[in-house]
Amino acid sequence: MTLESFAEVEAALNARWPENIIEPSLERIADLLDHLGSPQESYPVIHLAGTNGKTSTARMIDSLLMAFGMRTGRYTSPHLESIHERITFAGENISEDRFVDTYNDLVLYLDLIDSRHKDPLSYFEVLTAMAYVAFADAPVDAAIVECGLGGEWDATNVVNAPVSVITPIGIDHVAYLGNSLAGIAATKAKIIKPGSAVVLAAQPLEVAAELMRRAAEVEALPLRAGVEFGLMERNIAVGGQFLAIEGLGGRYTDIFLPLHGAHQAENAALALAAVEAMMGNGRELLDVEAVRDGFAMASSPGRLEIVRRSPSVLLDVAHNPHGATALALALESAFTFDRVVGVVGIFADKDARSFLEILEPVLNEIIVTQSNSVRALPEADLFEIAVDIFGSDRVHRSGGNLADAITHGLELAEEPGSALLITGSVATVGQARTLLGRRS
Repeated sequence: MTLESFAEVEAALNARWPENIIEPSLERIADLLDHLGSPQESYPVIHLAGTNGKTSTARMIDSLLMAFGMRTGRYTSPHLESIHERITFAGENISEDRFVDTYNDLVLYLDLIDSRHKDPLSYFEVLTAMAYVAFADAPVDAAIVECGLGGEWDATNVVNAPVSVITPIGIDHVAYLGNSLAGIAATKAKIIKPGSAVVLAAQPLEVAAELMRRAAEVEALPLRAGVEFGLMERNIAVGGQFLAIEGLGGRYTDIFLPLHGAHQAENAALALAAVEAMMGNGRELLDVEAVRDGFAMASSPGRLEIVRRSPSVLLDVAHNPHGATALALALESAFTFDRVVGVVGIFADKDARSFLEILEPVLNEIIVTQSNSVRALPEADLFEIAVDIFGSDRVHRSGGNLADAITHGLELAEEPGSALLITGSVATVGQARTLLGRRS
């Protein structure tokens, strides 16, 4: 079986069961990778789990490693506009031709693996295998790999990563991870491997306890934000912020990060500690100029990304209460807009009420809509929730059409000092990005 076009490969992947549904087993992905020669064992991996901040932190780690001259591969999810964004080499998306070739390298094994197990390989499992194969073929000096959902049973968790990173953990994906912070933390902690180093963001007490328990259990070295390393200073600047970070090996100053928000500054500290743990074992100061160069090159599309001016249009993929809190704080601290209009489309399995309650103080008006995802909460349902929180005079409907919602939002944000914020889900932001003509 040979597929010749990118669209055909994408259709074949989409025909498998979706990535937002997990079955607690690593047997299928392990079996597939075993038949492919265990490509994931041919390079060191920095493995990331957490609720929010994984993709931004992964992108910063990637940028830092490249600044030190390393050939990198990065695997993140979900994508904004195109599936091939998920696999990158040296910060660039895998080409469509290479994506197709990689799929063809393993497609003959898929039916075999499907026949050997009760459940077939999922979309995410096949895509994960493709990433591991592509990185081995490149080859890369190091891979940065983001968990898709959870940690213990996530398809990425077949690597023996010498460095793992746990970003802030909150309540999300309750259908699969439950609504207990400790339980969610225990699941995500399973990416911590014996004898490894684990970089830990500041966490609620019950989360920290679970993560430290796992580290002790497998004799991993915990590197904690606020203890072994941490953000020391943050000053807002045009186009981003200047940081000083106390790293594992010493202090790094005059770092310009072209991303907005205190949460991104904290993510930067995590990224630097992860790179220190991999490159210098955390005992020596890395080349400060290379660190500055790496952060200056960092980007994170869809994360408080300004895609237009006059009026300003911002995109942010916040989709849960934890993300909404970071977004609200960043809007207030990093920008001086007199008025902000929101376009919001959220998934049905998310806590839409809490999400809107957190954003209500920073949004003057809101247009509810829905993306083209099958997971989207119907606009009518979101409208009812929004009216209850904002009042009917501050809420508008788009007729279920995101393009119309954006057009209406631009009209409402015409007066000087106004901005339009589009948020609620990766699908909403990705579709908006395409509509606005800003390609990744």
